[in-house]
Amino acid sequence: MKTILIADDHPITLNGIKQYVENIGYQVICTCQNGNEAFENIKNLNPDYVILDLNMPGMNGLEVLEKVRVDDQTTKIVLYTMYHEKSFLTKATKLGVNGYLLKDFALEELSSCLEKVSVNENWFSPKLDEALIINKHDSEVEKILTLTASEKKILSLIAKDHSTKMIAEMLFVSEKTVEKHRSNIVKKLGLPNERNILQRFALQNNIPE
Repeated sequence: MKTILIADDHPITLNGIKQYVENIGYQVICTCQNGNEAFENIKNLNPDYVILDLNMPGMNGLEVLEKVRVDDQTTKIVLYTMYHEKSFLTKATKLGVNGYLLKDFALEELSSCLEKVSVNENWFSPKLDEALIINKHDSEVEKILTLTASEKKILSLIAKDHSTKMIAEMLFVSEKTVEKHRSNIVKKLGLPNERNILQRFALQNNIPE
């Protein structure tokens, strides 16, 4: 029986994919909720297939793919993502991905994907032709992926017009900690030091919570 490792930081999605692949005859030997854990277990367990969410804490899916491919060209690696930007597909292809899915259609297409990659064929979702776009937001989305889970959570709360004080109370941290996160987010995103710049950015881009 072919073995699979699955990595996704959302437990519901992770369990859904696990149950699905087990129902179609694969053995799930490991599930992970961050990229660092996924990379270590890929090295130690040597699964036949790896299914990675692109957007995870620690290392994102592309970073895991890149590190695995330094020493391992044979493990079949499938990425799935909520982002429709072409830059991610281009980068994943260059790094040696075997399959690429959009998260909205992952379960309905995963069986076909695994069948194709099992015979050494790459598989890319047919939905990509409909959904992929090249636009000015590619660079912004790539920057969002550099944020930590805490920073993304704060950015999502800023988008909902929560003040620093409200965010501090909701996350059980000090206002000074929130301000520090805000400063780090501005630097990572390369934003100008303008009033309400984070709220404007968050509203203009899809910020995962």
